[in-house]
Amino acid sequence: MTTAVYAAGAVCWRLIDGKVSILVIHRTVYGDVTIPKGKVDPGESLPQTAVREIKEETGLSVFLGAPLGVSTYPLSSGREKIVHYWSAEVTEQAVRESTFIPNGEVAALEWVSIKRARTHLSYERDVEIVDAFAALLDEGVTETFALIALRHGKATQPSEWSGPDATRPLLPRGVKQAASIVPTLQAFGPRKIVTSTAVRCVSTVSPIAAATGIDPKRTDLISQDAYESGEADIRRIVGRRVRALKTAILCSHGPVLPEILHEIALATGTSKGSYIESAASLETGAFSVVHLSRTNPSSGIIAIETHLPRA
Repeated sequence: MTTAVYAAGAVCWRLIDGKVSILVIHRTVYGDVTIPKGKVDPGESLPQTAVREIKEETGLSVFLGAPLGVSTYPLSSGREKIVHYWSAEVTEQAVRESTFIPNGEVAALEWVSIKRARTHLSYERDVEIVDAFAALLDEGVTETFALIALRHGKATQPSEWSGPDATRPLLPRGVKQAASIVPTLQAFGPRKIVTSTAVRCVSTVSPIAAATGIDPKRTDLISQDAYESGEADIRRIVGRRVRALKTAILCSHGPVLPEILHEIALATGTSKGSYIESAASLETGAFSVVHLSRTNPSSGIIAIETHLPRA
């Protein structure tokens, strides 16, 4: 049985003269027009691949927005290629700082309207991804931010710890989990980190804090001790993050995560369903990315995606 080839990319978009334009690339070798994407390198996550490939192919530094879908198609080798796509807003600063020059892989970059892209792209599967982006645009939810619900890494078991529960440290596996999720978390461009005061949570966010330079905000309001004693205030924390309209990481505990997801749903006018419960059922070191509209958060949750630690 042949294994599939995995790849990732994004519909990169920006406003030009007040209108949405998307980026297509003209590939040198294939002589085609397509969406920026590339194959997963060993040890990479799909979001990490998307950001890296866009940088390599276009010179643009981006963060990922809402997921747009998956393209699956056969290769000439007989293997199946599976490509995951996101939206990615391109800032004017990123355009100014682009390092792109025509090369042996990409001959040219072109910003086009969605209408133009539909006739300009060489592959119908790319058009389908652009159509998914256009659907977000039609709904007015193209500009997004995310609340990332993160469960702490694997910690010492309570039965094996003599001190207060909040002081239980991460196990070596938990330390590896915390380090392994950094590139994937970075792909979504977190601007704020909020963590339970428990040692296992603070230790879990330490690597992403170091990588981003963000000073984590520690609070008992999403701690397990406060939740079990009835002193937590998850609604206050979630409400602040929704109002801020900036991507944030909320690191907490297994019993608390369902309440965090529930409060995100309530704060955004989203009907609670089984998908909310699934997004909260995280193994240690895993996280769910909840995508919300930056222009109208009350329009509800746009999408949720869950990522596992690579350790």
